[in-house]
Amino acid sequence: MATGYVFHEQLMWHDTGSSADMMPPGRFVEPGRHLESPGSKRRLNNLIQVSGLARHLVPILAEPVTVEDLLRVHTQRHVDDIRTLSERGSGFAGPQAPIGLNSFDIALLSAGTTYAAMRAVLTGRVDNAYALARPPGHHAEPDQAMGNCLFSNIGVSVRRLQHEGLLGRAAIVDWDVHHGNGTETVFYSDPSVLTISLHQDNLYPTGRGALADNGKGAGEGYNINIPLPAGSGTGAYEASFDRVVAPALRAFKPDLMIVASGFDASGFDPLGRMMLNSECFRRLAARMVALAAETSDGRLMMTHEGGYSEGYVPFCGHAVIETLANHRTEVVDPLSDHIDEWAGQELQPHQAAVIDAAESLLAGLRQRLASAA
Repeated sequence: MATGYVFHEQLMWHDTGSSADMMPPGRFVEPGRHLESPGSKRRLNNLIQVSGLARHLVPILAEPVTVEDLLRVHTQRHVDDIRTLSERGSGFAGPQAPIGLNSFDIALLSAGTTYAAMRAVLTGRVDNAYALARPPGHHAEPDQAMGNCLFSNIGVSVRRLQHEGLLGRAAIVDWDVHHGNGTETVFYSDPSVLTISLHQDNLYPTGRGALADNGKGAGEGYNINIPLPAGSGTGAYEASFDRVVAPALRAFKPDLMIVASGFDASGFDPLGRMMLNSECFRRLAARMVALAAETSDGRLMMTHEGGYSEGYVPFCGHAVIETLANHRTEVVDPLSDHIDEWAGQELQPHQAAVIDAAESLLAGLRQRLASAA
C-alpha cells in the first residue's frame, strides 16, 4: 500500500501573532504565543522523520491553488479581504482568525497541499494520503474566515477536482473536536458530497452542528452531525463510527473518502473536553481504511485541521499515518495507557442517546439515495 505525504515548511511560517492562548495582548494580558502555532505540526513532521516512518511514505509536492480555485467556494470580497490583510501584515480576517504577512500566499499553499493529496489518490499515484496543511480550513465560510481558518482547504480542493472531471461523489468525515461549520456550509445543498461531523456539542462555533441540521434542498439528508457531550471517550467515538459513520459511507459509496483530521478531541487538548488517546485515533483510522477498501476502491485522504497540545498531537498524528501506511515503527505513546484509565471511557447512556438520534437520520439518507438511483 502506497501512502502519500504532503508537507511544506512554508506552511509553518503562517504568523498568527502574539497572544495569550487566543486572547490578544492588552494592558492586563501578557503577550505570549497563539495556540494555533507551528509547534504541533512541526513536531509531527519531525516525529515522522526520526521514527523512520518517512521512508515508508511517498512524498508529494504541492503548488498553491489559484484565485480561480478559491472563487468556486469563496466570495470575491472574502478573497480580497484576506489578500489586503496579508499585505498589511497583521489583523483578524474574521472571528478568531488572525492573519500575518504573506498569510494569503501561505493559505493558497495550504489548500494546495490538500488538493495535491486528493489528486494523487484519485489518479492512482498512491492508495491513500495525508496532507499536513496549515492554516486549517474547516471553519472557513464562503464569505468569512473564522476559527484560525482562512480558506476551505477541503471545499476548494473538492470543487477543483469536480471541475476537472476527476471526482464525482465525495464523503467527508470530520473528527475535529469543533464542528466543521465551513465545510458544512459549502456542501449543505449538494447531494454529490456527504458531510459527517463528530464534535463536542456546542463548543465552537456555538449554535452550529445540531442533529437537526442535515442538509437543504437537493442536499437534504446528506449532512450528518453527531454532537457528542463533553467528556466523551473512546466508547462514544467508536460507537458513532460503527452505528452512524460506517453505515452512511456504505450507503453513499463515494469515489473518495476525506477525513478532516483534527486531534483536539485528545485528552490533553487545551480547547476540547474529550478523552481520546492516540490508540483510539489509530482505531478510527483503521476503520476508515477498511471502509475505503469496501466502498471507494481504497481511495482515502486526510488533511490536518486542529489540535493544540504541542506535545501530544504528534503521537496522535503519527498513529494515524502509521495506520494509513500499514507500518508500525518503534514509537510508543507514553500517555496512551494513562488516558485509557480515565473513568467514563466506555459508552455512557447520555452519549448513546445522541448516537441513537443521529442513527435515525440514516433512514432519510437511504431514501434519498434510493430515489436518486
